[in-house]
Amino acid sequence: MVRVDPNSSIPPFEQVRTAYAAQINDGTLPVGAKLPTVRKLAEDLGIAPNTVAKAYRELEEAGLIETRGRAGTFVSAVGDETRERARQAAADYAALTRKLGLGKDEAKAIIDAALG
Repeated sequence: MVRVDPNSSIPPFEQVRTAYAAQINDGTLPVGAKLPTVRKLAEDLGIAPNTVAKAYRELEEAGLIETRGRAGTFVSAVGDETRERARQAAADYAALTRKLGLGKDEAKAIIDAALG
């Protein structure tokens, strides 16, 4: 279930995007799960359809969902591949930092700075 807190300093589209991304990444929404239409979700949440559309666009750009025309929007299998690519990049980074002689705390600090 996705919810939007109208009193939050986080924009509604970002609340929708992060809620779906978290549910996809933790497996709550499995590959192939159908998401509500933009209009239906906007109506359910009491927000503008363009707000939901923006969240869906960003999720699609990240490879977490895919739109299949009139059939609807679904959790993408590409999301699994995306996570695997991220895990591999993390393993490569860990190997590089060990090779360079950086400690774990320094390597984590570099990641934190990069993530901003």
